[in-house]
Amino acid sequence: MEVSNMMSSYGAGPAMGPAGLTYAIGTALLGKSLDLIDEMGDSMVQMLERSVTPELGGSIDLYI
Repeated sequence: MEVSNMMSSYGAGPAMGPAGLTYAIGTALLGKSLDLIDEMGDSMVQMLERSVTPELGGSIDLYI
């Protein structure tokens, strides 16, 4: 997200001070982090759903 988009989404114009810009950037980064954590959680759930047969791969059949 561009800084100008962040500034406009927070209703901030050119009068926005450095503290407001820092807040806007921090909030945008936090939102991105939360999205990433959500995706990682979904991936973990899918991985666990695929491993419903824990005995699969637990032994090796060898023929000599």
